[in-house]
Amino acid sequence: MKNILITSAGKRVVLVKIFQRTLQENGLDAKVYTTDMRPAMAPAGIVSDGCIPVPRCTADNYIDCLLDICREKQIGVVIPTIDTELLVLAENHQRFMDQGVRLAVSDLEFVKICRDKRLTKEFFLQAGIAVPEPVDKFHPIFPMFAKPYDGSLSTNIHIIRRAEDLSQDILNDPKLIFMEYIDPKEYKEFTVDLYYGLDGCVKGIVPRERIEIRAGEINKGITRKNGIVSFLYQRLGVLKGVRGCICLQLFYRESDGDIKGIEVNPRFGGGFPLSYYAKANYADSLIREYLLGGTVDYSDAWLDRTLMLRYDNDVIVYDAKE
Repeated sequence: MKNILITSAGKRVVLVKIFQRTLQENGLDAKVYTTDMRPAMAPAGIVSDGCIPVPRCTADNYIDCLLDICREKQIGVVIPTIDTELLVLAENHQRFMDQGVRLAVSDLEFVKICRDKRLTKEFFLQAGIAVPEPVDKFHPIFPMFAKPYDGSLSTNIHIIRRAEDLSQDILNDPKLIFMEYIDPKEYKEFTVDLYYGLDGCVKGIVPRERIEIRAGEINKGITRKNGIVSFLYQRLGVLKGVRGCICLQLFYRESDGDIKGIEVNPRFGGGFPLSYYAKANYADSLIREYLLGGTVDYSDAWLDRTLMLRYDNDVIVYDAKE
């Protein structure tokens, strides 16, 4: 039986444990390995079955290093966790396939769309999903919102409420895109976990309301079976070249069901454990498809109104070697 490799593990302790638990539930004698630039400082690496040091994902030897790990640890599937490694993995998809290793990564074209929010906007519009209206920064309409087209973790974002908030640094930043401000009193923000099978068909859609955010990730959230599910199923039911778990961010107005798409991250999101606890076990779907050669059917048998309240916990290592 081949093993699982979760890259850039960092703090993804729960994700590692989910895959370890799901392997056991399937009766599989397989391990979950991880990678990190500093394994001794990666909590998820410590709770995994072994954490291997790797260079930065932008390094020339990053892919060669991963392939060596896959051979040594008998890896059957590689699961990325951060945005910056998605492009290089998608570009080298065939090299892993040639070695008998599957990547839980979508095709390069889709990854490029997700990594550039200007392309993401066009993707949404072509799918019949509205987006926040663009704003000309030289003829602003207040309030408005600005964010980098290739950003993540909610960094370098700006709510510009009045003319004096529009500094020269913001105006001159070539990466910022400007759009209408969506009032949180009117719209609720959701992340939706979708799982796509190897056939490009969606197998699960779980909206998670983002009640409280910390460092760009959900800190308090609740699953909602609402109009988002059927809306996305109709528009994104089949996406060729899309594989595994992706998380889509949107605004939802309950009064009339209006939806505005924001961005798509083609990987397991930091808030995926909430969907797992709500009985949407995408780890099981991935194991069945990627390791067992099975198929997965669409299911909406997950639990509505499952609330997740996160708190800090500790991983303790005695006689640590940094």
